[in-house]
Amino acid sequence: MRVVVLDAWAVLALLRGERLAVEVVGYYVNQAASQATRLLVNVVNLGEVLYRLIQVEGTPLARRHIARFRAGPVEVVPAREPLVMAAAELKAAHPLSYADAFAVATARLERASLLTGDPEILALPKSVVRTRRIERRDRG
Repeated sequence: MRVVVLDAWAVLALLRGERLAVEVVGYYVNQAASQATRLLVNVVNLGEVLYRLIQVEGTPLARRHIARFRAGPVEVVPAREPLVMAAAELKAAHPLSYADAFAVATARLERASLLTGDPEILALPKSVVRTRRIERRDRG
């Protein structure tokens, strides 16, 4: 079964209604709903989505967005010790945020592709992580 990891960038773009993210991420959500794909997001990245939504939309609306997202077929990956250590090593070796290192580490440990539009992640060598690029365009 194909495994795909979403980073915070992908989830935020989806929740903001960015057209290309809705198309691409929506495709994988449908694949996960039909059990053709395992779609994952790390809990650290989900926390990043929540705090960014709170900053822009306020806590009540941000919580509703997260609840709606969590009701879908995306599996939330916990931050257990092996994943935390892998993320720390990635952060030490590459110029990316610590939260992004969790998305990359999750993809590596799950032997998955990482769905993102984040330039820091997309700049990583293919030997570090396989990515599926989401282009950033206007909304809706």
